[in-house]
Amino acid sequence: MVEIIRSGRADDALFIARTILMAQRGPRPSGWFDIALAQDEPKVLDFIARLAVAKPRSWYHVSQFLIAEVDGKPAAALCAMPSRETRDTMLAALEEVASAAGFSDADLAGIFSRGNYARGCWIQGGEADWLIEHVAALPNARGRGLIQALIAHALAAGKAAGFSSASISFLIGNDPAERCYAKAGFTFAEEKRDGAFEAVTGAPGFRRFARAI
Repeated sequence: MVEIIRSGRADDALFIARTILMAQRGPRPSGWFDIALAQDEPKVLDFIARLAVAKPRSWYHVSQFLIAEVDGKPAAALCAMPSRETRDTMLAALEEVASAAGFSDADLAGIFSRGNYARGCWIQGGEADWLIEHVAALPNARGRGLIQALIAHALAAGKAAGFSSASISFLIGNDPAERCYAKAGFTFAEEKRDGAFEAVTGAPGFRRFARAI
């Protein structure tokens, strides 16, 4: 088994879309894109894959991802980027892809309205943090240390970019994720709970871990 860590490429768009969907769902059946788009999985994946190659380099974009390959095939991935750059690029990417897909202003407003359930408890750390997000491995690639290797590379990239702290968030109740991040040296920083969020997702809210780099 040959493993390598590399940067994301345009031809990884669909794999990154699957990674984002797996990461957002965690142990739950639905993630943010499932709920906000309210479409079947193939259409959801197509939409995210378009985001992965959109002009705005959001936290969905291939350029923000590190990918672990096993025997020449993508097996795990994560996003790593400055926290301060996430909001504006995310909104711009969503608007670009929705427009290209023929969504009306009302359709786009519907996406944001359905996705607003997460606003009450989302946390991602401070403006000065290096953010790690959308962390997931294919089911048959778990338990091989790929995520630990990706996190190590992501932290090194953050340090090289001049950051001194890293942040990572996950659904409360995602125990495998919590153990994985603790193993990588992250510790509890904060959590937010919201009844409306729990009513939609079944998870109480989000927990954030942080560490120095």
